[in-house]
Amino acid sequence: MRRTSIMDRLHGLGGAKWEVHAAAKALQTQGRDVIELTIGEPDVPTPDALVEIAVAAMRAGRTGYSDGQGEAGLRAALAERYARRTGRPIGPDQVMCFPGTQSALFAAMAGMAENGDAVLVGDPMYATYEGVVRATGATMIPVPLRAERGFRMDAADLDAAATPDARAVLLTTPHNPTGAVLAADDVAAIGTVARERDLWILSDEVYEDLIFDGGAFSSPLARADLADRTVVVSSISKSHAAPGFRSGWCIAPAPFVEALLPVVEAMLFGNQPFIADMTEVAIRDGSKVAVDMRDRFAARAARLAQRLAGEPRLRVHRPDAGMFVLIDVRGTGMDGTAYAHDLLHRGGVAVMPGASFGTALDGWVRVALTAGDDSFDAGIDRMLHHARDMPVAAA
Repeated sequence: MRRTSIMDRLHGLGGAKWEVHAAAKALQTQGRDVIELTIGEPDVPTPDALVEIAVAAMRAGRTGYSDGQGEAGLRAALAERYARRTGRPIGPDQVMCFPGTQSALFAAMAGMAENGDAVLVGDPMYATYEGVVRATGATMIPVPLRAERGFRMDAADLDAAATPDARAVLLTTPHNPTGAVLAADDVAAIGTVARERDLWILSDEVYEDLIFDGGAFSSPLARADLADRTVVVSSISKSHAAPGFRSGWCIAPAPFVEALLPVVEAMLFGNQPFIADMTEVAIRDGSKVAVDMRDRFAARAARLAQRLAGEPRLRVHRPDAGMFVLIDVRGTGMDGTAYAHDLLHRGGVAVMPGASFGTALDGWVRVALTAGDDSFDAGIDRMLHHARDMPVAAA
């Protein structure tokens, strides 16, 4: 039977990137002792108070159809939050709610680019970004994020990569998988390129509440000179330890939201009202778990770097935020994919190959900081034993 081109464009860009994670799950099913350090699942359950709000809302009958743009209370709460953050008026007409950040990314990108266009994306990048771009028919142009610059996007690299058909730049700050945080000067310089090149800025800010050591967060949305070209996406998945509730949003210029609404309604037509009620409380009250998560993740990143410092074949890049650490494994003589498979099968630890996040990380792996302390420390022990057990020729 005939199928459409989108299926061919996205071939290999979905579950294939998570092959090591799936293999680890299969080994666990067989009874193997595997420590999972692959995915960014918060290390605490969703707070009971939020769960109870969702349950109470269901019992109160908040299970009917919803507003396609998002429930009024939640949109008002989000508008107030971003107005406080930016220091200028933001109204509910600039808010659209989604089942998670991923669907917000997909929808926003559909409003920015199409066949014949190009989208600039930092390399390395989150595993779904290439698929989000290619789903629109647009071409993805990688912009190198350099390790020596802390993996923060350089405006000069962005400008050099831009082509006449470029329509948008996709930013992530704090960044997954590197943990980089764009400074205010970075955002200003990137914004200058965006204005000169007439680019949309799509900013994924889901890790905003997980910046380590008192670091400062800077968003293009906070700049008045970029407000008419910036769309921010985020969710409560990380900040409130609620990934399974699938509750996200975008903040955008009101005309963009108005034009995007029919596109979104063609597929989603709103989210569950009881989840919206829970999310409204989460936004108004702030997170009760983000600070402790942030501190635990920062401590685990520091511990990993300290303990691997004496193993020359494994070089840790310390993150500034988020749930992950990168390790350069080229000193083992293997690329990241071969190392991840070898570590899984011989060492009993599952990590993500860097190649899942772009060609720039072919020689790296991503390690999640979300396992409990005992499991995480045992994982470090196994990584060290695995490295020291390697044949000398591989070093």
